[in-house]
Amino acid sequence: MTVLNPIEDPIEALRTNVSVPFERARAMPPSVYFSDTFVGAELDNIFKKDWFCVGRASSLAEVGDYVTCELADQPIVVLRDRDGVLRAFSNVCRHRMSTLLHGRGKTKSIVCPYHAWTYNLDGSLRGAPAMTRNEGFCKSDYALPEVACEEWLGWVFITLNPDASPVAKQLKEVEDLVAGYDMTNYTETFFEEHLWDTNWKVLAENFMESYHLPVCHAGTIGGLSRLDEMICPPGRKAFNYHTILKEESLRIAMAHPKNDRLQGDERRTTFLLAIYPSLLITLTPGYFWYLSLHPKGPSQVQIRFGGGMSDDYADDAEAQQNLADLKTLLDEVNVEDRGCTEKVYRGLCADGAEPGHLSHLERPNFDFAQYLMNRMDSSFEPKIKEGA
Repeated sequence: MTVLNPIEDPIEALRTNVSVPFERARAMPPSVYFSDTFVGAELDNIFKKDWFCVGRASSLAEVGDYVTCELADQPIVVLRDRDGVLRAFSNVCRHRMSTLLHGRGKTKSIVCPYHAWTYNLDGSLRGAPAMTRNEGFCKSDYALPEVACEEWLGWVFITLNPDASPVAKQLKEVEDLVAGYDMTNYTETFFEEHLWDTNWKVLAENFMESYHLPVCHAGTIGGLSRLDEMICPPGRKAFNYHTILKEESLRIAMAHPKNDRLQGDERRTTFLLAIYPSLLITLTPGYFWYLSLHPKGPSQVQIRFGGGMSDDYADDAEAQQNLADLKTLLDEVNVEDRGCTEKVYRGLCADGAEPGHLSHLERPNFDFAQYLMNRMDSSFEPKIKEGA
């Protein structure tokens, strides 16, 4: 796509954008989305330094279960080793540097598809054919480099930053907010990967506000969305969130009768959690779904899309059918979101496109912009809730 906007420094444009009170805030400047310079800065200052979510631990439950991804252009594999521990490694052979595993699956060992160098699930090199004549070769020198990996409430995170503070420490307030949901005990039943033609931040912001639901989703869930029931508190340093109330007719969105942890309206409250930089979780008392986003240049986003149900509903056959019906609905919602977010990206690349003022229902978008600015310049202090 040809970008017609005048050239500007996107980081300085963002600094100006976030340096006003929320009551006068506007959407982020277009160059923050379409600039190659900015996406390069995001990879260096965000995706190489912050925790990135690869999915749910429940999808990596057995020895040898694995999932792969690329994080800031680095191929990574996450797997369950023979001791039952989740571990992450560079997904690159130490010989001629082919990538090793691809997609998701289950394996007894990691075998290079190029020359069959074979690694154990702890990353150590088990075997290398026809290497006995090289006097300098020693198997113990060729373990796969390990990548930091942590599990938190059933989510699996990795980071390229050895100095990153623990996920649990960063997200303690999230854990307290949703304690009654017992998020560890939600089991993933579907997972897909998609590539959309929009900037990753456009899709992230689309999730962070429910202001668009009555219009963008008029054909599906829009009629169930009441703007006056949406609550958008100020964001925190590592996340933002908003809440909506689900109609009780959607039974699997309600707390199961055996759930005595939630009371009153809590039993039908949906949290929409945006864990920075790019884990977006819709959490109801009964089911969840999520997006984990990674930029593919300015104009495309790699999407990890999954979901499932609270284990409270594990023995409820009717609920499982309800979940299958819900997945069909979510697929339709994704079609609508893809249309909306790709239109936004095309529009913000237009000559003369200028950001408008934000609604009070777009508070999370403002907080997200402040997070981005802080990552571009650590001296910038986001306007977050005191003590958060």
